Amino acid sequence: MKVLIIGFVWPEPKSSAAGSRMMQLIQIFLAENYTVTFATSTSKTENAINLKSLGIEEHTIELNSSTFDDFISQLQPDIVLFDRFLTEEQFGWRVAQQCPKAIRILDTEDVHGLRKGRELALRDNIPFNVEYLHNDTSKREMASIYRCDVSLIISEAEMELLTQEFGVSTELLHYMPFLIEPIAEESKRKLPAFEDRNHFITIGNFLHPPNLDSVKFLYQSIWSKIRTKLPKAEMHIYGAYQNNKAQQFKANDNGFIIKGFAEDVDIVMQHAKVCLSPLRFGAGLKGKFFDAMRNGTPFVTTSIGAEGILESSYINTLNSEDVDAIVEYAIRVYSDKALWKEQQNLGFNVLKKRFDKQYHVERFKQKLQYVVEHLKECRQNNFTGQMLMHHTLQSTKYMSKWIEEKNKKD
Repeated sequence: MKVLIIGFVWPEPKSSAAGSRMMQLIQIFLAENYTVTFATSTSKTENAINLKSLGIEEHTIELNSSTFDDFISQLQPDIVLFDRFLTEEQFGWRVAQQCPKAIRILDTEDVHGLRKGRELALRDNIPFNVEYLHNDTSKREMASIYRCDVSLIISEAEMELLTQEFGVSTELLHYMPFLIEPIAEESKRKLPAFEDRNHFITIGNFLHPPNLDSVKFLYQSIWSKIRTKLPKAEMHIYGAYQNNKAQQFKANDNGFIIKGFAEDVDIVMQHAKVCLSPLRFGAGLKGKFFDAMRNGTPFVTTSIGAEGILESSYINTLNSEDVDAIVEYAIRVYSDKALWKEQQNLGFNVLKKRFDKQYHVERFKQKLQYVVEHLKECRQNNFTGQMLMHHTLQSTKYMSKWIEEKNKKD
């Protein structure tokens, strides 16, 4: 079978969790001997992975251009996977028109409307509520979910949100978290011990607003209080696409150090004692905490940061939005060997019980096979999706064609 992946950007697994997530999906298709083509309208960066080396065809496509119609009608994929709802908005109607029998899968990455609503609530200094959730991004994203045959949801918390708050049928959704290989006991024993580790660490793409805000929050409200109690400790900030906004928080004399891009996240994470990232908004699963758990590094965050990773009982007892509580707990984990070891083991257990690769890959293959065999029935049961696709073809389609003609004249 042929799979076309329409990327929001070229995958950068060393730069972001989104890049790692995309590569996990690609590997599933390759393992099943699918022919994979990756296409995107964005330019490549030096951090982009070489897909051709994996036997994947690469194509650059244009927005608002009938050249995409020619490309996809010639390719005739059996499955089209959209990387985030924004690509489905741009290309979904063209896919439906040129390849109506192709299965359309949306990889949400995270629920963007949830992230946007939390960001708006933080800006207004008001507790997040349903009014913030029902923003324009949510409306666009829900429409995209309905137009697709199945949407991959990375977090159990977001599965609950979509089904209970927005009333989306579980038939249209599939829970697909990060996929973690089993960690051998020998590998765990080889990890640096408590005594051999130093300093706090956080890591994340600086272009991602929640990450930059977390660094700001650390710098302005948390780090000086930790440093008072732990004067020899340092806060190491790693991340791709370091910019002036990130550099403004640099304070080497106070141990707050902007390290920049990490070539090997495992090395820097294994040498750190605690991963500290107090996220104030965001959505989905946070890749930094999976990197921490894989490398035996306890993490301290907020309930938003732990969402979808830890069970609610742990989130309520181990995480807080209260600055003093974050400071106190970060110091305890950093200083108390027994607590540190307890949290390290918790991380290993969470990965094993909740994010086992083999289990979730098998579930995805079963879901995909079901949709392949029952595509007509699935679409008949999704009248809302049919209705939205109809209106998209009548509106987005002609707006796109108007832009295309305008570009020709310009």
